[in-house]
Amino acid sequence: MKKRIITISAGIVLIITVAFAITFNDNNKQTITTSAVALSNTKIGWGVKRVPNNEQPDLGATNVKLMEQYNGIAMGNKEKKYVYLTFDGGYEAGYTEKILDALKENDVKATFFITGHYLNTAGDIVQRMVNEGHIVGNHF
Repeated sequence: MKKRIITISAGIVLIITVAFAITFNDNNKQTITTSAVALSNTKIGWGVKRVPNNEQPDLGATNVKLMEQYNGIAMGNKEKKYVYLTFDGGYEAGYTEKILDALKENDVKATFFITGHYLNTAGDIVQRMVNEGHIVGNHF
């Protein structure tokens, strides 16, 4: 009797597992719907294709479209010469507030690429970045 109950229970667990796997199998085409907008979680490769003669790299049509749609910044204007100051790690070792002070003293804006962990542990500093006009980007 025990053996039969175990066999039936194992069968039920197997059926539930298979049904769950089938339901969530195609992650690349799943759409997440929020109250404001539907977002696709389709994976898109990010990178640049080098081109000759020191021209700006090619981002690819999909990435260009996303940048335009969400007012993203990937590259500056090739006709105007700008320097983009970015921080991509290292600042979180206790230097962020000093960096922010120096940027403020010199009226310079920068971009900080932060991790989710940094956002969760230093939210006040991240809020200061935003309040002082800096761009905060995702570093994953």
